[in-house]
Amino acid sequence: MRLSWVLTVLSICLSALVTATGAEGKRKLQIGVKKRVDHCPIKSRKGDVLHMHYTGKLEDGTEFDSSLPQNQPFVFSLGTGQVIKGWDQGLLGMCEGEKRKLVIPSELGYGERGAPPKIPGGATLVFEVELL
Repeated sequence: MRLSWVLTVLSICLSALVTATGAEGKRKLQIGVKKRVDHCPIKSRKGDVLHMHYTGKLEDGTEFDSSLPQNQPFVFSLGTGQVIKGWDQGLLGMCEGEKRKLVIPSELGYGERGAPPKIPGGATLVFEVELL
């Protein structure tokens, strides 16, 4: 009887854990604002052409790409699939001059295939971005 009760409680706890993390254990996009701007008359929207500086790292801190050494901003159209989904979602509503830190799960990055040789499959990506 006592074992049955313990198994029931354990089953409920496991069920709650699966519900909290999602059935497949997927992680969510994390967006942190590192620098706010005082005056923001226009926020980025789908279809806008953005000019961004960025540095991309793996979770262990290994840098895999950056626009800063060349001082050449990356230019793309937001929300049109030109960049990884984590960027299309994480850069919405951004102000000129704002800086953000994006922690992008692999499902919203390069997935299980990765982007060899620098980005392994299943990698969580960490980007520091600035909207110019």
